[in-house]
Amino acid sequence: MTTKVPADRNRALRLGGALAALSVALGACNTLTPTTGELTAGIPNDYRQRHPIAIQEADRSVELFIGNSRGGLSAAQRADVMGLAQTWLREGTGAINADVPTGTPNARAAADSFREVRALLAAAGVPPRGVVVRNYRPDDPRQLATIRLNYPKITAVAGPCGLWPEDIGPSIHNPSYLENKPYYNLGCAYQRNMAAMVDNPADLVQPRPETPPYTARRITGYEKYKKGVTTTTTYPEADKAKLSDTGK
Repeated sequence: MTTKVPADRNRALRLGGALAALSVALGACNTLTPTTGELTAGIPNDYRQRHPIAIQEADRSVELFIGNSRGGLSAAQRADVMGLAQTWLREGTGAINADVPTGTPNARAAADSFREVRALLAAAGVPPRGVVVRNYRPDDPRQLATIRLNYPKITAVAGPCGLWPEDIGPSIHNPSYLENKPYYNLGCAYQRNMAAMVDNPADLVQPRPETPPYTARRITGYEKYKKGVTTTTTYPEADKAKLSDTGK
């Protein structure tokens, strides 16, 4: 005996199946994170796209701790000021901002120390218009007020690292695990370290222009080539770098 399914029930089943297929298709593009429930887009396979290195402007700063009765800089603090001045001449994109405390127990000592800071900056080649002085009072009176020197520079940044939008293990919340795709945080530390180590962030965007060739050395190579002599450079003490004479 066969049971006839009503037409309305048949349409309802077809509609339910279509909605289920649509939800699966949409779920393939976006997933819900199990911890926060936020919607996350598909993760690129290339770590350079997941964690790109960005070129932006950031501050380089130095803090000078001044005691209530100091009235001058220590040798290490003088070295910090001179180092900041030298790097400012090479990479600074704006004036040096000097924040000097006022209305604090060490305000007088800080003012005396800042006169020495000005002299050191001027001796390093920083023009007077390259320093902007601002007075401030710390929000926490228990905190020792410092002389803060900072200036903007072009820098490379990447990250932040340590983000885990998906479970890296097999679970129903991580369908990409079965696809053998790299997890999101992979490569972030490498990109962040590379951005921190690069000396000139512009090198990440474009190559530097070629320097003029060393003409004297080039002529020496040409003369050897014309005479049929090997152009390999030989150094008098090259044999001293060998560990042993085995095999001679």
